[in-house]
Amino acid sequence: MDWDDLRNFLAIARLGSLSAAARALGVRQSTMSRRLAVLEERSGARLLLRTPSGYVLTALGDAVFKHAETMEAEAISAQRKVQGCDVALSGSVRVTAVEVIANHLLAPAIARLHARYPGISVEVLTDVRSLSLSKREADLAIRMTRFEGNELYARRIACFGSALYASPDYLAQNPWTGESPRGEDGAASAHSIITVLEDQAHLPEAKWLHQVLPLARVVVQSNSRDAQLYAALAGLGIACLSRYQADREQGLRRLTTPRGPSREVWLGVHADIRQMPRIRAMIEALDSEIAAQAPLFDPE
Repeated sequence: MDWDDLRNFLAIARLGSLSAAARALGVRQSTMSRRLAVLEERSGARLLLRTPSGYVLTALGDAVFKHAETMEAEAISAQRKVQGCDVALSGSVRVTAVEVIANHLLAPAIARLHARYPGISVEVLTDVRSLSLSKREADLAIRMTRFEGNELYARRIACFGSALYASPDYLAQNPWTGESPRGEDGAASAHSIITVLEDQAHLPEAKWLHQVLPLARVVVQSNSRDAQLYAALAGLGIACLSRYQADREQGLRRLTTPRGPSREVWLGVHADIRQMPRIRAMIEALDSEIAAQAPLFDPE
């Protein structure tokens, strides 16, 4: 088997389906199916077994998988070493970030970058999963959690506070008095809330929202912060949103409550490519934009 065979094998083994592996490698599903057939013919053994729930490794496939991952790590490391010596202020930089940061921080930072270095293009990924810097799924990552891994360079770049928000139309129908979610008659207010999906219920903002409004009715759930914001703008209920995101919206009112949770924002890059000129240029553009937007962030 050559390296292309092993890349195909790793993709199918990790993702469990031909369609998902094809998307990850940027090919058609039919192409991936042919590649799997060639892989099995060349190896002369069955490495993957098709089941109703997807492809799984055979015993031999499991052993090959471990060796293939080692080869992949070495190939990626060699690629990073070569790219780390790239001195051109041109080419592509792939950045992963959540929607709020991609829309309000990254976009103007890219504008700053292009004004000075028009030869650098930027790929922005707002994937909900954490893309791997070690595996070159992204060059730079901006996350709301700390990075792990000794091979990564990471630093905190901002802090986002949160608060409860609702539209004037919603509040006209559902008054919010003082610092309590109770109506004027003292009874628990039957508020409606906009929150995250069940698999994100562990997030600090989601927990705090339910603590403040334990009796509220859930009307919208979404893993998209933008979707939550627009639901609040539409008057559907109260949402816990980043102040960085929501304070700029004229159609929302910040409600008076105890201080909401804060989240640190971290920038990460693999140490091997940190000094590449185009990577440095992107980081410098981000730093400049962060400095310009400093009043929108929580105090450090």
